[in-house]
Amino acid sequence: MLDDLFARLRLATAPAEIETLQNGIWQWWLTTNDLGLDKELEAGMRAMQAADYTLAIQHFTRIIQLRPDFAEGWNKRATAHYLRGEYRASLADIAETLRREPRHFGALGGQADILRQLGEYRRALRVLDRLAAICPYLPGLPEQRLSLRERLEDGDPLE
Repeated sequence: MLDDLFARLRLATAPAEIETLQNGIWQWWLTTNDLGLDKELEAGMRAMQAADYTLAIQHFTRIIQLRPDFAEGWNKRATAHYLRGEYRASLADIAETLRREPRHFGALGGQADILRQLGEYRRALRVLDRLAAICPYLPGLPEQRLSLRERLEDGDPLE
């Protein structure tokens, strides 16, 4: 089912269709099949919504300790680190997310955003190219890629 959603996402051109397919994929990613982990995940997401990023990180760390193969535990912790301004910690958790789910468009988008903020434009462009292979018609993606290419052509840092 998940592979089918990704195959359809690659072909989707309408923003509403892309959003629907992404939401379906998120539902798969958020499924732990474990009541205790589900409660931990919900608690972490509530803490993040309340801007208690330290507590959110604690919840997501417990998930990672119990189920290190669960990509979304790493991704949620990456998001909490990002929201605290801890970009290097976020990038480390994004790398773990992508080891477990290389098609994770949320992690790729976050990774590209952080790299762009750090001035690592070449690396950010490579990440957006990976994202384009997963969802070529993602709204705003062509403009982001063009902007980075223009920065690189103008002689901005080439990391």
